[in-house]
Amino acid sequence: MVYFVGAGPGAKDLITVRGMRLLEQADVIIYAGSLVNPELLSYAGSGAKIYDSAKMTLEEVLAVIREAEEKGLTTVRLHTGEPSLYGAVREQMDVLAAEGISYESCPGVSACFGAAAALNLEYTLPGISQSLIITRMAGRTAVPERESIESFAAHQASMAVYLSAGMIKELSERLMDGGYAPDTPAAVVYKATWPDEEAYVCTVETLAAVAAEHQITKTALILVGDVLAAPEYERSKLYDPGFTTGYRKAKKGQGETD
Repeated sequence: MVYFVGAGPGAKDLITVRGMRLLEQADVIIYAGSLVNPELLSYAGSGAKIYDSAKMTLEEVLAVIREAEEKGLTTVRLHTGEPSLYGAVREQMDVLAAEGISYESCPGVSACFGAAAALNLEYTLPGISQSLIITRMAGRTAVPERESIESFAAHQASMAVYLSAGMIKELSERLMDGGYAPDTPAAVVYKATWPDEEAYVCTVETLAAVAAEHQITKTALILVGDVLAAPEYERSKLYDPGFTTGYRKAKKGQGETD
């Protein structure tokens, strides 16, 4: 059996309980060493064989999995954050499915949520933004033209931009070209939830300057949107005494809201 496990954003204790238990039970662990916190490997059993996929090709990863399957062993493929986001898991799963090898996924906490925690941020403030756009800049891996930074910026929603810290000046310019005002709140969050985490709130216009000042060129998430400025926002209807829900009636004298 092969388990694709999300390692979480960085901190050792932000892997899920299920993910931790799968690591404890694994005979073979293939982890993304370029981004996964190696402290997570302390959950591995003493007899587990561990491979760093940062030094491996897809074919080499699959060869290790096949060998484990032939021996009746359990494999954990440990990916950073949440594997369904920029995890390159589909290409592995398709080969396993074609070869009749069983696999399951165990979700993880993605970096954008670790970054939100670092800033005590809510991405979906009523009246400000009710959407979170997760995207990346085109680099060595292309991005479909219909998913350009400019097209997403036009929505003025909360945005989390992955894998783009090395192109932050271009990102800043394209965010403004797409519709964000230069003074729109933004943030650079380096290694969210790791011991050496850094988080800096700035504006879209000053993103590049802030990153340069703190020598941040990789392993950082860029956040954009008015929710970063703690603006005046609408109170949630969920806990409004004047709002009827499926669990409680509006209180008398509070003015029921549809």
